[in-house]
Order: sequence, then C-alpha cells, then structure tokens
Amino acid sequence: MSESAYRGEMLFDEPLARYTTWRVGGPARRLFRPADSKDLVQFLQSLPQDEPLLWLGLGSNLLVRDGGFEGTVILTRGQLDGMELLDDNRVWAEAGVSSAKLARFTAHNGLCGAEFLAGIPGTLGGALIMNAGAFGGETWDWVEQVETVDRSGEVRVRKPDDFSIGYRKVSGAEGEWFLTAILKLEPGDGEAGLAAIQELLDKRNATQPIGLPSCGSVFRNPEGDYAARLIEQTGLKGTCIGKACVSEKHANFIINTGGATAAEIEELLQLVREQVEKASGVHLISEVHIVGEEAAA
Repeated sequence: MSESAYRGEMLFDEPLARYTTWRVGGPARRLFRPADSKDLVQFLQSLPQDEPLLWLGLGSNLLVRDGGFEGTVILTRGQLDGMELLDDNRVWAEAGVSSAKLARFTAHNGLCGAEFLAGIPGTLGGALIMNAGAFGGETWDWVEQVETVDRSGEVRVRKPDDFSIGYRKVSGAEGEWFLTAILKLEPGDGEAGLAAIQELLDKRNATQPIGLPSCGSVFRNPEGDYAARLIEQTGLKGTCIGKACVSEKHANFIINTGGATAAEIEELLQLVREQVEKASGVHLISEVHIVGEEAAA
C-alpha cells in the first residue's frame, strides 16, 4: 500500500517498549497509527492476508518479547478515541478510549455502572477482549452491542449473544477485532459516581504498586481464591530475576525496577506459576498476552 493511500502515520522498526506499560519489548517491523476508523478499514483492505497483526491499546496485560514483532502493529490509543452520549443511558465509544476516561465520561453524564472501569489500566478494546473487571464490576455486564472489523476490512455489528463471555475471557467472532461499543448504563447521581471513582482510585493506589512499570494483575484469580494470596503464601513477594521483581506491595504484580528485559519478566512469571502449583496445587492462569520473538542469542 502506498503511503499516499492512507492518512495515518506509519513507523518502521519502532521500539515497542515505548508503548507497553512494562516498558519492555523489541521493535515492530511496522507500526501504524490510523487517522480514524475509515482510515483503518482502508489500511486493512490493503494488507496481505498472511501479514501478522498486533492490536495495541495502552499496552497493559501485554508482554512483547525482546526480539520484537515481525509484522504490523495497529495502535488504537489516542487514535480511535471518540465518545458520544447517545441518549439518556447509552454511550458509544471507540476501542482506543482509555477505560478510565470512559468511566469519568459516564459519571459526568449522570450514568452509573461503569465506575469500575477507572481501575482498569487499558483501553475499551482491551477491556472487551478479556471482559476486564475490577472491584466487582465486569465490562460485558453493560455492553449492548459492538462493532468489529476483520483483517479484510469488513465491519460487522454484533450483540453479546454472538460471544461466549466468562471470567476474564471472551470468545467468538474469531479473526475480528473490536472497533466500537455501545454501553447501556443506569441513570444515577453523577456526583456520587465521580466520588465512587475517586474511592476506587484511592483503594487501588493504596494496594497496588502504581507508578512503577507493570502490566496490572499478572494472573487471574482462581475460583474462590486470590492469586495474590497464593503467591504471597508461597513466600515469593520481593523475588527478582534480574530487574524484574514480584511486588512487595501486591504479590500479583510483577514490576520492572529499571532496565528489566522481557525475558526476565517471562522467566519470573513462569517461576511464580511453578512455585504456586508446587506449594498449593493450583495452576494459575496468566492474564498476560505474550507476543513476539525472543532476542537473538
């Protein structure tokens, strides 16, 4: 596709550490910032069917290996970030909108239900992909419909019934990515909603290592228990491999203390899983999506 055929920005050999919350990751062969959804559709229509694609929002819950990504990264954050109040209790938003920004927007418009999104360190697109949740709320509890796009650029409208939705997982409509969503919320007290958001943020700041590079929670909570409790019980708080460490503040966070590599983080993630299973018999399931190539020896 010629550069004149799209309006967005194309970067080559772009270091992905700049775009991930862990601040690690090798270069993407190409990184595309679409001007808008129409530009994205046109770009997708131009791609070879076998081109590897990686959709990237805020880069949380993502570990890009040190060898980088041999394909095209599509960056949605700061690009596909439109929001609109449709009527008294429905909000339309694009996939690149940050979850926290969406939470504040709904509260400012006197809508309740999405306050928990303030505690999700990612975009709406990522929240839809994994049914992200925090403090008792889950994304798909409020979804009325979504728009998806496939790699050939075809846009479809889908309902929640088109997907199988569970705890931190969503399946269905394979080969499609989320473009937009309409959330149907409850009318309520906007001031109370904003206060609830601040309370959630204060709780998060008090219990999580905010301000240090991490990906958010590393493992899903097993049914009836908490991953952090199992990790702490195993004595792994503060354990480090290189510059990657299990947080002393919250055991379900792995932090980059400065200069960690993706390989160190991945090795520590595996160590934690193995040690917890050995100690308690529980196999922790990672929330982290690991992509890319290992660095050349």
